[in-house]
Amino acid sequence: MENAKRVYIIHGWDGYPEEGWFPWAKSELEKRDFVVDVPGMPHPDTPTIDDWVGKLAELVGEPDEQTYLIGHSMGCQTILRYLASLNGKKIGGAVLVAGFFELVPLESDEEKAVVKPWLTIPIDFAKVKAATRNITVILSDNDEWVPLNRNKKLFDERLAPNIIVEHGKGHFSGSSGIKELPVVLQTIERYSA
Repeated sequence: MENAKRVYIIHGWDGYPEEGWFPWAKSELEKRDFVVDVPGMPHPDTPTIDDWVGKLAELVGEPDEQTYLIGHSMGCQTILRYLASLNGKKIGGAVLVAGFFELVPLESDEEKAVVKPWLTIPIDFAKVKAATRNITVILSDNDEWVPLNRNKKLFDERLAPNIIVEHGKGHFSGSSGIKELPVVLQTIERYSA
């Protein structure tokens, strides 16, 4: 597929390809002639930066401006770290759903150990911005994991993306009952127009 418009949807921690709004987004984007991949990420219950960013890099192969990335939760962190690794290559855009730089305090030591590198290993935001001009962050005003005001402020300071705050969508996960997310589709359509 020469110059096909490609979309990769990257699930979050403990996520999977058939979860929540991913099948809907895949189907809707395919109707619009995008080639869509919703991969299962390696060991989703204990995600590591190297494995997840490596998997995304492997999937994308040679990125170009017809490449679009959609992430959910930990998938957003994966995308940002992948973009920071592109060294001058560009993609068409990224949509970060329930993206975070800070989370609510986690209960177990196991969870804290998993999330610590994601929250503490720095991301080169200048390189992220060099990889695409188009970044949209979609947050919810009642996300039980991602504190809205704090993350909104951090995204603003670090990337100055387009930020959309949805009402009452929780963590945008299957367990929040979110089966469709039209704002994701509208954003990708705008970026690829």
